[in-house]
Amino acid sequence: MVQSQISFESGGKTIRLDCFLPDNCTQRLPTVIGLYGFGGDTSSMGDSSGQLADQGFAVYVLHFFDRTGRVEAEKSAIVMNFPVWMKTLWDGVSCVEQQAYVDPQRIGLVGFSLGGYLAMCGSSIDPRIKAVVEFFGGFPKEMRLFMRRLCPTLILHGENDTIIPISEAHYLQKLLEDKKIPHEIKIYPGAGHGFDGEVLRDTKIRTLSFLQKYLV
Repeated sequence: MVQSQISFESGGKTIRLDCFLPDNCTQRLPTVIGLYGFGGDTSSMGDSSGQLADQGFAVYVLHFFDRTGRVEAEKSAIVMNFPVWMKTLWDGVSCVEQQAYVDPQRIGLVGFSLGGYLAMCGSSIDPRIKAVVEFFGGFPKEMRLFMRRLCPTLILHGENDTIIPISEAHYLQKLLEDKKIPHEIKIYPGAGHGFDGEVLRDTKIRTLSFLQKYLV
């Protein structure tokens, strides 16, 4: 696996992308853009980026907080900055799809918590996104007014999540069902906001299988 970093401009700010590519890459690859949670910690993807690269994916982790800096945890601050993050994601996809080893017809998103919401909202207006895996995130009800489409989605949520309640996962599931969009959902009994141990291992298996199904 080869790791590097590139950047692009969005709203007059320099935005970083951490890049993970398979060794000896010679062709265009199915591609994943990773979106971290509210803490802005790129380790939220853990070693998943490298593992996906080893499985033949190009992986780019988007530092969307480079556009705004970190914001306060209050909902009003998140709501105010969310459209800017969505534009940063749009510009990030535009950058990624131009990379030499990226197949622009096979781009997916993997989002964690806040990044899960961002992945769902971005994919609802951007036809370039072909699949989404969202970890303990959701889809804002307000976004239905602007939604143009949905794509195949994997929902992963902890039953005992006290930060983003399980009702968010069920709402998204119902929305996908109503729109007849292919989707999978796994609710983990006893798990909260964030996964570890056997649950984390299971999410990695499900994520890889889902991305292979819809991007490879």
